[in-house]
Formats: sequence, structure tokens, C-alpha cells
Amino acid sequence: MKISSLKSPCSRVGRGSQIILALLLGGVLLLANGCSSEPDITPAKHHADSPQKHLALTFNGGPRGGTFNYFANKMSAVMSKHVHWLEMFPRESGGSLDNICALNTQTADMAILYAGDAFLARHNKLTCKYTDLNRVRAIAFLYSAPAQLVVRKNGTIRNVQDLKGRIVAIGNVGSGAALSAERFFKHLNLWDSIDHRNLGYSQAATSFLEGKIDAFWTLVGYPNTSIIEAASQEDIAFINLHQPAQDSGFYDVYPFYTSAIIPNGVYEDQTAPISTFQDSALWCTRKGIDDDAIYSSLRLIFGGKGLDIMLKAHKAAQEMSLENGLKSISIPLHPGAVRFWTENNIEIPPILLQ
Repeated sequence: MKISSLKSPCSRVGRGSQIILALLLGGVLLLANGCSSEPDITPAKHHADSPQKHLALTFNGGPRGGTFNYFANKMSAVMSKHVHWLEMFPRESGGSLDNICALNTQTADMAILYAGDAFLARHNKLTCKYTDLNRVRAIAFLYSAPAQLVVRKNGTIRNVQDLKGRIVAIGNVGSGAALSAERFFKHLNLWDSIDHRNLGYSQAATSFLEGKIDAFWTLVGYPNTSIIEAASQEDIAFINLHQPAQDSGFYDVYPFYTSAIIPNGVYEDQTAPISTFQDSALWCTRKGIDDDAIYSSLRLIFGGKGLDIMLKAHKAAQEMSLENGLKSISIPLHPGAVRFWTENNIEIPPILLQ
């Protein structure tokens, strides 16, 4: 099936008030001051002193068909196998906001979520029932997640303004995809003109192929299986999201979103790069989780063999490295993570040590 990228101008929209995120996020893109040699996949030796230690932890991924789930499942399997006193249980979830709420209510121990959502939650810009949102702690950066808006190549939707009156799947309730779509379309004054549906990626792809929706939105590492499924049966195209974001001041209002290019050939028959914007997927935990569990998990996953395993599991893991470990971190680190990154000579900004 042929895939193309559709470019579109967008009329300029008022910038709105600035969110204070620029102060933090502009300063947390980390530089490594020289790293120690790569740790291997062997668990830390100090655990030999406590052979009775055993922890069972839950790891929230995301909706079926999303990159969150691939990473949570693979990381859980690796940790359970190689950290012998640690047992990880991966679990599907609604996505980024759902995971933030789960960590804060202690119904999950680890989770993947988006940097923008994490920051907004910590500064009381998001809400969950029954809890404040100040218990989430960062572990590491995992990958960049570009927004991808899929339409029919031979259809009449050529730019974001053409979505008026159309049915668009934006992701399930509680997902970072749905939150990013709402922010984007509200910023462009399109939210109330679109029939937006809360469908998960797999369901969205199926509904798209059945002709029940006109477009679907994802915020994921690429390649995405739901988009691959849609492209296998339908000629698809991608709407240019970067241009309207840039023209309307979207990046100024939401500085945790940055421009992105998805290169040629990511999807079958994709002949043009895709211009869009992206957020960053973070590996997180909650306040109070055992320091050794976080330290040993990091030492394992970011060791040479661990990184090889992750890259074989999903291409999005190509960004994972010691040098990128604190990229886009937007909330304080867990003490076990502080220990690991300090041990590997990665400079930690004071704001991440709160």
C-alpha cells in the first residue's frame, strides 16, 4: 500500500499564556561529562549479602498495540530473569495519565509515561481522583514518541483544517495520545469542530479499515503496529502536524513538545518523510520503592546486553543510552536512579534532586 506525507499550512492562532514548563525542560536536556564503561547484565554484587530479599512489582505499560506495552513487557521479562530477587508483572493500562494516577495511588510500582504529562501532573495541571500527583519519580528516558495522524491517501483530508466535521479516533481515555490530541486541536480551535472518539490504537485501526472513522491519531514510538495494520490493507497518508504547530505557537505554549521528522521507509511504501511533533517516553516509578530495585534495574537495562535486548524488541529503543539517560526528564529522580546516573558520571541538575 502506498503511503505519503501530506503538507499543510494552518492559519495562525493566538499563542495563549505561556506555561512555566520552559524553565525546567530547557535545562534538563543532559550532557554526559564522560561515562564509565558499560555495566554488564550481572546483578549488583551487594545483593549476595541478602539472599532472602524478594520483591514483586507491577509495571504498567499502555493500551494494546502501543509502544508502552512493548517496552513494559520486554523490560519486565528481562528484569525478572536477570535480577533474581526481583519479580516483575507487566500490565496493560490506559496510558500516560492512567499510569500517573496508578503510581500516585500505589496501584502500580513502575510505569511508562510522557514527560509533558509528568510535568503537568506535578504542577497540578492534571487531575486524578482521590490523590495528589506528587509521588511519581523518574528513572530514565526511553524514546521519543511522535504524533502520527493517519488518513486515507485518496481521501479529501489534506490538512488539519479538513478535519472539521470528520470522525477522528484520538486514543483511549487516560492515554497520552488523547491528551496530546486535545491540547493540539483545542490550541487550533478545532476541538469542537471534530467528532473525536476515544478509541485505542488497535480498535482505531480496525474502525478505520471498516470505514467507521475518517482518521486516527497516535503518539507512539515508530513503527507502530496499528499503523502497519492499516497500511497493509489501505493506502494511507500522514498529515503534516509540525507546520500548524509552528505557525500557531503550539511549541511556545507547550514547550515539552518538539518538532520531529519520521524518515522515509519506516512504514511499507512510505516514500516521504513525515513532519510532526513529539513528546518523550519516560520510565518512572513511585516514591518509596526500594532503592536497590531501581538501581539494579537500571544497571541491567542500560548495560550493553540489556540495551541490545531492548533494541531487538523495538526500533524505538535505538535512542536508549547512558548519554541519553536523562534526556527530557521533567520531574525529580528516584534515589536509586540518582545513585546509578551519578555512578556513571552523568551530571544531574539540582532541580532533579528534589
